Amino acid sequence: MRIPAPAGPASPASAHGPRTAAGAHLPGLERFNTAAHSAATAALLSCCGSRRWARRVAAHRPYPDLGSLLAAADEAGYDLSTADLDEALAAESSSGLHPTAPAAAHTALRAAHAAYEASFGHAFVICLDGFHSDEHPDQVLAGIRSRLANDPDEERVVAAEELRRLARARLAHVVAGRPGGP
Repeated sequence: MRIPAPAGPASPASAHGPRTAAGAHLPGLERFNTAAHSAATAALLSCCGSRRWARRVAAHRPYPDLGSLLAAADEAGYDLSTADLDEALAAESSSGLHPTAPAAAHTALRAAHAAYEASFGHAFVICLDGFHSDEHPDQVLAGIRSRLANDPDEERVVAAEELRRLARARLAHVVAGRPGGP
């Protein structure tokens, strides 16, 4: 989701625009910082489906750099209540394969997702940042198979951590203005 550019000139405090920790200009962060609260919240909800998380991160704008934004997102992610986590997990959907993948791979992935969802009552979430796209199917299948052995309480902890990592990666993509994040 793209954040619309704000109307009017930037405030004097942001005239030079926000910078990453390394000092690179990030116009997407400036747009995020100056967007209407509703637009910022909508962009955040595309990263994590918890309304409380999105409102909390949006409320602490402006962020001086990407690192500060991601740290705030992490903190809000660590503070998700059971209801917030349920809401965020309910907003997720199981990922599929590229349409050109072999039919057997689609069948195996659908079966694995169905087994996971039957066991835990929500979509399987995993952050695949750092993996090449051709590794994703194997990583997802291995992750599902491994995590099916977890008891429900243990899996909630793992799912919450994966959701936090996924939200962080999605947020970095949104602020960088790259469509279709991880």
